[in-house]
Amino acid sequence: KVITVHHPHSFSSADFPPLSMALGYFDGVHKGHQKVINTAVMEAEKRNLNSAVMTFDPHPSVVLGRKHKHVHYITPLQDKIKLMETLGVDYLFIVRFTSDFANLHPQEYVDQYIINMNVKHVSAGFDFTYGKLGKGNMETLQFHSRGEFTYTTVHKLTDHDEKISSTAIRKALSDGETAKVSNLLGRYYTTSGTVIHGDKRGRKIGFPTANIELSDDYITPKIGVYAVRLYVQNQWHNGVANLGYKPTFNNPEDKALSIEVHIFDYSSSIYGEEVTVEWHNYIRSEKKFDGIEQLIAQIEKDKQQAVAYFQKLFV
Repeated sequence: KVITVHHPHSFSSADFPPLSMALGYFDGVHKGHQKVINTAVMEAEKRNLNSAVMTFDPHPSVVLGRKHKHVHYITPLQDKIKLMETLGVDYLFIVRFTSDFANLHPQEYVDQYIINMNVKHVSAGFDFTYGKLGKGNMETLQFHSRGEFTYTTVHKLTDHDEKISSTAIRKALSDGETAKVSNLLGRYYTTSGTVIHGDKRGRKIGFPTANIELSDDYITPKIGVYAVRLYVQNQWHNGVANLGYKPTFNNPEDKALSIEVHIFDYSSSIYGEEVTVEWHNYIRSEKKFDGIEQLIAQIEKDKQQAVAYFQKLFV
């Protein structure tokens, strides 16, 4: 059950069953986040409570930043909601993050958003902070709890001695390290969007592509060519994607980022379809070719590399 909470809210503990709640922003819903959420779900089972997650929207930096900041997400809100469902969470509270909400003192936050919402157990990461200027943390939670709830601090999860974090995932995406990203997320990175009409050049040179307009503020991986899978009409297909600015054809002033996916052995028309791209393997950087022949030869090479990658993956 998804509940959007606007500050100030008028809920009282009578509105909800007793809850075991995970707290956090959870961009990416990565392995570290999953550990916090799974802890809340396990504690719910142990204590005969309902499980819940409280997250915030938009990202606090949009509201707290000095200048208007446009944030791109690993998991925009709709993706986050779908992922929470797969983790067996009963209630998802989405608190609208506003400057008024950010100004709550830590005790006010705990009173209004934990105690008043019938939360009996809290799970959060060791670095979770709450209240004005992030002054509340896992050390102060016992004091602010007024003895009304218990809590579990989830310690950091590491991958090769590096803390699994949204920051690490953002960096790996910007470096094109898609294998590392999937290690940290516990799944492949995906972006969703709609197939729109492009300039049809791919079709003319024998490599028809699906031109995808993103449906949300996703972080895109490093510019380049990738082995990808495309989910369309309830099926996954292997393919190769070019993410970039099409330098062979485009005017250098044209700064519109495009995602074009050539699906192997596929001929259906999919304009207007909602699709998901699963980013697998970085093949090469985007480059400008002197002519169409060179470009065709390179795309064929990219395709063969992607085919080989998928053959190995699904052996």
